[in-house]
Amino acid sequence: MAFRRLEDADVSGARVLVRVDFNVPMKDGIVSDGTRLKAALPTINALHKRGAKTILLSHFGRPKGKREPGMSLGAVMQALSVLLDTKVHFADNCIGDRARFAIDAMKDGEVLLLENTRFHPGEESNDPALARQMAALGDIFVNDAFSAAHRAHASTTGIAALLPAFAGKAMERELDHLEKALGNPQHPVLAVIGGAKVSTKIALMENLVSKVDMLCVGGGMANTFLHALGKPVGTSLCEKDYAPTALAIISAATKNDCALLLPSDVVVAKAFAANTPSQIVGLDAVADDDMILDAGPKTVAALIAAMDHAKTVIWNGPLGAIELPPFDRATNEAAKACAERTRAGKFISVAGGGDTVSALNKSGAAQDFTFISTAGGAFLEWMEGKALPGVEALKI
Repeated sequence: MAFRRLEDADVSGARVLVRVDFNVPMKDGIVSDGTRLKAALPTINALHKRGAKTILLSHFGRPKGKREPGMSLGAVMQALSVLLDTKVHFADNCIGDRARFAIDAMKDGEVLLLENTRFHPGEESNDPALARQMAALGDIFVNDAFSAAHRAHASTTGIAALLPAFAGKAMERELDHLEKALGNPQHPVLAVIGGAKVSTKIALMENLVSKVDMLCVGGGMANTFLHALGKPVGTSLCEKDYAPTALAIISAATKNDCALLLPSDVVVAKAFAANTPSQIVGLDAVADDDMILDAGPKTVAALIAAMDHAKTVIWNGPLGAIELPPFDRATNEAAKACAERTRAGKFISVAGGGDTVSALNKSGAAQDFTFISTAGGAFLEWMEGKALPGVEALKI
């Protein structure tokens, strides 16, 4: 994919509007997880070194177009200052005189954080007038918020249509890795898709079966496939109404020569609870009062064997009820195997979306994956093959 990169921009002395994602978790008014702040540091530092005036734009929470004191980005300023080891200035609006006066007072290399873009009703509707007011504050626009790239908002696509627009370092890294994983990957490609419900990932699987060589389906959504194939699922989470959808995906996989990997054995229990008595059974041995809570060892072994044939692995979602030990075992073992092979240089591995990040962190495997996206919805829409407005605006 060809898109405009930050190194292509002449930013010295320029007012650079940078769209970041500082929608961070807070506890008692303090940032409790600075992952998203840290993700923006390479771009901010690069602009600082090149003498730009760095002006940060972000949403925070869901204030629904009105000023909510509890959703002010002012609470993020101190945490960002600590990470940057420099003073971050703050303006309590992202348009108008207050923002303009704060920008006019900036020296080259300084950083200014503007107030929550969603305090304005035109942000989420991509109001052209609001976009023009934001754009008037800068000379150059940098989008470094892939996690917001699937939304056509004033602070993403609106400004990008009015100023020279470039991808920031975090956006660049995301796009480069997603291109390697799905846009122009090395084959064979293995996709591991887990999670609770088929209904939330229909478009994802429909897209993947036409692009990957192997598709592993796990988690609660696998139960719907098993039910569609006439296998007993007991009291397991299962969207029986989606059985025709599951059969259509199976048919599409066959048509596209995509090997579909479904559970061959499962771990069952009588109750949805941690450390409840459980057993490993074959697919025909699931009792009426059994609940499938994890993939069995044969299934995990088959998935690891598939990894040994892969050059690219894409991962989204857990293989079992990872919040309830020991039903996190399949996810942990498969993730560790993926990490080991990545570390050995056998393939690249890209993961993201939903609870995938926490699952891989819990397994201890996350640090060895080639790339893990924290983008959630944008990552899933990319995997579904959808055009992301924030990315389209950066293409050459």
